[in-house]
Amino acid sequence: MKQRNAKFEIGQVVRHRIFPFRGVIFDVDPEYANTEEWWNAIPQEIRPSKDQPFYHLFAENDDSEYVAYVSEQNLEFDDSDRPMRHAQVDALFDKDGVGHYRPKAAFRH
Repeated sequence: MKQRNAKFEIGQVVRHRIFPFRGVIFDVDPEYANTEEWWNAIPQEIRPSKDQPFYHLFAENDDSEYVAYVSEQNLEFDDSDRPMRHAQVDALFDKDGVGHYRPKAAFRH
């Protein structure tokens, strides 16, 4: 297995390249680590490679807040500086002065 460095880090705000949602990263898998069922549910024409980092996001769109699991190739930096409204973001992170979220002291490793 080749080693890949993640492009994004915990606490960064990102947005999906295709779908209209954004989120705060709260965990990173160095390569795909979800179920085959989940994988096969992704339409083949947009199914990403498994050998790249995948990110767990506290995600939100115009209608709801949820947890998303997204490949690195489908994420980009979100520089809108709009605050996140996802309840778990405020519960687990503090916002710093540069549009980044830092894990609260109780949740740091």
